Order: sequence, then structure tokens, then C-alpha cells
Amino acid sequence: MQIEQLYEKYCAHPEVITDTRKMKAGGMYFALKGGNFDGNTFAAKAIDGGAAYAVIDDGKYAIDDRYIVVQDVLETLQELARYHRRQCEIPVIAITGSNGKTTTKELVAAVLSAKYVTYATEGNLNNHIGVPLTLLRVKKDVEMVVVEMGANHQKEIASYCKIAEPNHGLITNCGKAHIEGFGGEEGVRKGKGELYDYLRANGAVVFRNTDLDYLSTMANGIDNQVTYGTKEGKYIGIPEMDGVFLSVLVKTDGGTEKIATQLVGVYNAANVMTAVAVGLYFEVPMSAIKNAIEAYIPDNSRSQWMQKGSNKIILDAYNANPTSMKAAIENFAATDLKNKVLWIGAMKEMGDAMQAEHQALVDLIDGFSWQQVILVGEEFKSTKHGYEWYADSNEAASKITSHMPENSTILIKGSRGSKMEQMAAALR
Repeated sequence: MQIEQLYEKYCAHPEVITDTRKMKAGGMYFALKGGNFDGNTFAAKAIDGGAAYAVIDDGKYAIDDRYIVVQDVLETLQELARYHRRQCEIPVIAITGSNGKTTTKELVAAVLSAKYVTYATEGNLNNHIGVPLTLLRVKKDVEMVVVEMGANHQKEIASYCKIAEPNHGLITNCGKAHIEGFGGEEGVRKGKGELYDYLRANGAVVFRNTDLDYLSTMANGIDNQVTYGTKEGKYIGIPEMDGVFLSVLVKTDGGTEKIATQLVGVYNAANVMTAVAVGLYFEVPMSAIKNAIEAYIPDNSRSQWMQKGSNKIILDAYNANPTSMKAAIENFAATDLKNKVLWIGAMKEMGDAMQAEHQALVDLIDGFSWQQVILVGEEFKSTKHGYEWYADSNEAASKITSHMPENSTILIKGSRGSKMEQMAAALR
């Protein structure tokens, strides 16, 4: 079946489903494969559950004309998304980077939604499946699309650009993340820089943080750049801390506006200023930008501020790498909060740098005074330290249930694989 014919069926049944547990009547089921499953085997279940069509790549599961057999389901899904994107002559903004992608995406989407019908990546569905699914969620009323792009190896961002064909984009930063796949910090810059390469080749617009000198070098040759930062750029933002929460004084030609966020940590200032710059570029009124950012409340273990009993908690357990760990710990240490406690989970995908990076993290922690430090994960086992250590978060959670802290402020941070949210759940 040609992509044009498949697209006609998609337009008649625009709900794309890849999980039969989320099947919607009249939708289209795409039988993707994974390491431990073959979506083709669930095609009949999808049809029985109300799917109009099941797109499969194993003909033996085809029973009638409701089963569409293709060469490769994943490639077909991506091709269909690219074809759909080409029917929409609107701004498509791509966001990638080592840290802050999802928060930046949420802030940008919130700001643009104040004026435009905006579609954005749901959660962190930012991979080879999430990017096409984001595009295929876009309806005819679309005015803006914000696509988050995650990557852990070379050529990945380039492949997503071929699907989404962004005409605007930004890199939040390039830090020590996914070192194992990228092969070091230079590899990270090369991999994330694939977005700039695409935008440069297509005369697109880049939003660039001037506080990061390396982004200037990476963006060399891109004519259309909208700049922002704390010292120079078209838009200037000065971060301030109101207790644990971030405020940003935004300076533009129209004057100065204070945005009081519900974000924890001064490191979120760049994310806020990105949303401000994007909003102002697309002529969203400053008052609407301010309201949108101030209304945003982080969730899903991303710098969440909560209280349980007598304890206050910063739960930042969705992702972690040496760059974000350093920023979070130094920011926490600089606050005037009382009885500071650190519960730190291991960082993943460090490759050969695992031992050195975890020792460097311990050395950083040593430089400050804490009421308590707990380290979680096998990656810390051979580091030199004098802190409590547990092999996993289950073991650590069991410990704290019988030794519950009181009247403390606790930073809980670690990679998703460390499951540090289990320690937060153990608090009462």
C-alpha cells in the first residue's frame, strides 16, 4: 500500500494506537516490535477491541482487509508521520539537549498555548516511536507544534529531524549525559548538534542561550538566531531565588517583568528564558507569557516540591547525569533551608566513566555540610566515602521507614533507573 493510500485511511481514523490496552474504537493499530514482544501477535485483539485497521508486517496474521501488511511497521509509522507533517505549513519547534528538555518543552508549550492551538510531545515520548506519535496526534486546527527529541547515540537526532522537519529549534545544553552511547562530551555535542546541522541546512530559526559559549560555536553559520541569556542577547533574564523557588527578572525593550515560578533551583532560569524568548518571537504578549510560566507546576518527579509530615522534599528523580547532579546539589547547598538531607541515586549510562564520575559526585558532596547523606546503587559501592550506602532504593526505603527523618529538607535525586521515587513514597 502506498503512503498516500494509508494516509487516507489515517485521516478517516486519526487515532494511532501501539498498545492494545489503550485501544480506542475506530483507531488504527500499529504492530510494533520490541525486545520481548511482537505487536503482530496482538493484531486480532486490536481489531476485536474496535480498531478500524491493524498495520502489521507479518502476513500470516492478516485475516481480512482490515489488516494492512507493510514491509516494516516502524518505518511505515515514521513515514506516515512525515507525510502528515508535510500537510501542515506551521511552525514546528524541535527541542533537544542533555538536561531540561522536558521542562523546557512544557514551558514553551504552555506559553505558546496562551495564543495558539499548540500540540506538544506528551510526557517524554521523545524517541523513534514518540516523535512520530507526537506528529500523528496533530489535528487540523494546529497552529504550533513542539517536538522533544531525546538521544543517546550519534545520528539519532538527525533521524528525528527527517521525520519532523522542524523549521525552528533549540538545544538546551550539552552536558555529561549518555556518555556511554555518545562516547564522551564531544560526542554529546556532535550528537545534539545534529539538530543545528538540520536547521542550518534548511535556513531555519535557532533559539540560543548566550550563557553557553559552546552553543555559539556549534551554531556558527546559522543566520537566523534569537538570543537570550543572563548577560547578553535580545532578551535578558536575571535569576533570583525566593526561598526555594526561582524568580526571573525579564528585561526587554518594553521594560522589566518579574516571573515568579513554581520551579525549584536557579538552574531552571535557562528553561524559563527559553520559553520567554520563543513566546516573544511568536508575539505572545508578555503578560500571557508571565501567567503561563507562573501557572506551570512540575510533576512526574521533576523538581517537585512537596511536604510529608514535618519534612519538605525536592523530588528530582526522573533523570540524572554529572551535569544535572552538580547543579542540583550546589543549588540545594546554597539555599538557606534547614536540616538539609541528601538521598542520591546512581547515574546510569556512564560507560567507562562510571567509577570516576561517581567518585567526583561523592567528592562534590564532601564539600558541603549535610544532616544526612544516603547513597543508593551499585555504582557507589567502590567509591570512597563515609556515608550510608544501599544497593538499591528498596533496601534504602526499608531503612528509612524505621529511621524516619524529622523537620528536614530532603533532596532526592537520581537516574530513572535508580527508582528514587520509592524513597519519597516511604516518607510519612
